[in-house]
Amino acid sequence: MTTPKRKLRSAEWFGTADKNGFMYRSWMKNQGIPDHAFDGRPVIGICNTWSELTPCNAHFRKIAEHVKRGIYEAGGFPVEFPVFSNGESNLRPTAMLTRNLASMDVEEAIRGNPIDAVVLLVGCDKTTPALLMGAASCDVPAIVVTGGPMLNGKLDGKDIGSGTAVWRLHESLKAGEINEHQFFAAEAGMSRSAGTCNTMGTASTMACMAESLGTSLPHNAAIPAVDSRRYVLAHMSGKRIVEMAHEGLTLSKILTREAFENAIRTNAAIGGSTNAVIHLKAIAGRIGVQLDLEDWTRIGRGTPTLVDLQPSGRFLMEEFYYAGGLPAVLRRLGENGLLPHPNALTVNGKSLWDNVREAPQYNDEVIRPINNPLIADGGICILRGNLAPRGAVLKPSAASPELLKHRGRAVVFENLEHYKERIVDENLDIDASCVMVLKNCGPKGYPGMAEVGNMGLPPKLLRQGVKDMVRISDARMSGTAYGTVVLHVAPEAAALGPLAAVRDGDFIELDCENGRLHLDISDEELAARLAALAGTDNGGRGGYQRLYVDHVLQADDGCDFDFLVGCRGAAVPRHSH
Repeated sequence: MTTPKRKLRSAEWFGTADKNGFMYRSWMKNQGIPDHAFDGRPVIGICNTWSELTPCNAHFRKIAEHVKRGIYEAGGFPVEFPVFSNGESNLRPTAMLTRNLASMDVEEAIRGNPIDAVVLLVGCDKTTPALLMGAASCDVPAIVVTGGPMLNGKLDGKDIGSGTAVWRLHESLKAGEINEHQFFAAEAGMSRSAGTCNTMGTASTMACMAESLGTSLPHNAAIPAVDSRRYVLAHMSGKRIVEMAHEGLTLSKILTREAFENAIRTNAAIGGSTNAVIHLKAIAGRIGVQLDLEDWTRIGRGTPTLVDLQPSGRFLMEEFYYAGGLPAVLRRLGENGLLPHPNALTVNGKSLWDNVREAPQYNDEVIRPINNPLIADGGICILRGNLAPRGAVLKPSAASPELLKHRGRAVVFENLEHYKERIVDENLDIDASCVMVLKNCGPKGYPGMAEVGNMGLPPKLLRQGVKDMVRISDARMSGTAYGTVVLHVAPEAAALGPLAAVRDGDFIELDCENGRLHLDISDEELAARLAALAGTDNGGRGGYQRLYVDHVLQADDGCDFDFLVGCRGAAVPRHSH
């Protein structure tokens, strides 16, 4: 059956017989493009975050070539273009600072160029939300192709997980349990192939979010980066995006309220990163879907974590794929009435349930049955109280169960430098029952809300065998990290949120079951302390950081820029040369 042809956006550039059409076609022909490429076939953009400075995405040139093969096979005209590549591993102070910048790059590149549809090549943490945010603001047909996770890391004949191994080994080093030789022996073996972190960190989480949202083909999230099936998926995605361009299957038809509810439930089932809370909110804001922190409680809480992956569990992304990948998880949820909206539309034109109803399930240890979950309630815990009036988050699957209800004395670090200086002090007045509090690491305070919320414990306590403590901050933490860590406290300290008023010796109560985070001082005392504070002075910064601090929204609003929220569409004013 031949798909009926629609009027394509690119025809405004290449489809006219006047001076403008002449010039647009002529300039493109200097690349050796033949006449028949301009015969009305869809022009498909390949939005590539390849960069050798983003090691997770350094293999994307090869993936892009396979996407092109699929586009050519389906009768499309591929055009590859670069966008800002913000990799978490190298970029300082944090890739989150430039997520919105990358999204602006993507949005304007799509809107301003003769593109009918776009393939989004994503991998390292922030590239997935950034590209989806930018494409959503244009509302063009779009499909996500992820770079895939690395192969399992190896150390002493055992598997180790990227990111997660670093936290564990570093704590062991500080505790004197291993020496420096053992610590550095893991360095080469941890990252032994192309790809993103092989744990359920933010990159794997967001790949799963993209698939559960319906924006990628089935199995996109988990195929290892160096598995030939990753290239097959890239090819098939290129083929499919041409069909989507003809069908007019835009992102607004995929990214519905129902799709986001499916993603929230999926995040709980996979033990996904807390960073998904911020990124899903930002993507939803671009497409015009209202998403609130309470949705994570209403939809996510009570959902069992089925995927036994580090940092919450034992295995790595290789095993996850071999066990059936995300389709197996979605099938297990759907068969037990836990998939909120099985009929949600996906990019292949089928419903989410149609894609997974017969998905194979190969390993009940890696993807557990509903009656034998890794954690009975793995939903992100949303906390509120006088310390976080606009909310905070905690990941129960990465926490110590005995600390999820806790009251302790605050030990306060005013900023990251203060923490680094104070944490190694052998005279620091701290014990295992204390609550570590880190301020001024939120969106405005750092700026960029770095992944420093999972503060390392004091070496003197590590030597005593202490493995976990309650930690609270306005920062984020890596999805590869673990511990009883309260994050994204809003409003942040730099915006004079209540966190700014916490002092050494205050008592703080955490009650995850009831969603409560309480600073044990009177309302009058809290108000008086805040009134006496001047806030963090960000006036010394210029350039992009100035723009960021002036316009970034708080964590509960997704940390997008206030002027970027909303869908602006793909229309551009016509220009006559």
